[in-house]
Amino acid sequence: MDRRITAVQQAAMAYDAGDPARIQHLMKVWAFARFIGRREGLPPEQQETLELAALLHDIGIHQAEQIHGSTAGRYQELEGPPIARRMLTQVGCPAPVMERVCTLIGRHHTYTDVDGADCRILLEADLLVNISEEGLSPAAVRAARERVFRTAAGKALLDTLYGQTIKAEEKNP
Repeated sequence: MDRRITAVQQAAMAYDAGDPARIQHLMKVWAFARFIGRREGLPPEQQETLELAALLHDIGIHQAEQIHGSTAGRYQELEGPPIARRMLTQVGCPAPVMERVCTLIGRHHTYTDVDGADCRILLEADLLVNISEEGLSPAAVRAARERVFRTAAGKALLDTLYGQTIKAEEKNP
């Protein structure tokens, strides 16, 4: 399991070589997903699937920009799975795990019809990082907590990172 995750980390970083913001983003999302998944007690195979998806969730961003002229989530979801499938095949990922990882990549900006704990945790981990990277307002953070976060570990992490900001916004709207 760890060998495959390390191999995918290396492959994803090589793919994004020269783009430190992308590499830092994927590593932060992976770290948060790993933490939340472990806190939520995911079974080992689901934990591995989550971590692989977290590492590769934005792998289609450069292709989306090149083909569609946009990094919009729907284009990342469209372009990412084929690239991820090639990488996962190279590291010997079992077919069922690979298919689930590709499904998660193809849904990582879709907040409706969340179909599993791994999907929920990936959404939460990516949003935790995007809050900081995109400079979301306190009101947007509070709304995200209410609308997106469902896991106890994800909510606790959000509160640890942004709770003071949310509380300050509530006092001074």
